[in-house]
Amino acid sequence: MRNRRGNTMIEFALAAPVLMLLAAGVLNYGMALRAAIAVSAAARAGAQYGSLSTANAADTAGMQAAAANAAPNLAGLVVTPVQACRCSNGTGVSCIGSCPSGPVGLYVEVTARATSPNLFQYSGLPFTGAVKAKAVMRAR
Repeated sequence: MRNRRGNTMIEFALAAPVLMLLAAGVLNYGMALRAAIAVSAAARAGAQYGSLSTANAADTAGMQAAAANAAPNLAGLVVTPVQACRCSNGTGVSCIGSCPSGPVGLYVEVTARATSPNLFQYSGLPFTGAVKAKAVMRAR
């Protein structure tokens, strides 16, 4: 009976570091996934605000504020809104130009970036934690 108790302790001592490493990886992945979801929601919220009207499409500060309000708990969020004009087939044109296939459409492109916190460092796996999302919507 005493010999079995010692075997259990040795098995646990050998398995515990592997289990702890696995738990740390799951925690890092979960934090990165949470940041990716928040960055994606921020980009969509900024693009949605810009797509409400042509006046909102020119309001970069408003799009940045809408994106920041969509992800209030995310530190280091950088939002870059851009106005672009495209034809109905998707080719980019100048906003004062014309399209052979129809009218020129005004689009808002919002790119959001943030860095997910890296709670544990792994020497063999370089993880930057950089998360990026882009949302494109047509202004009405």
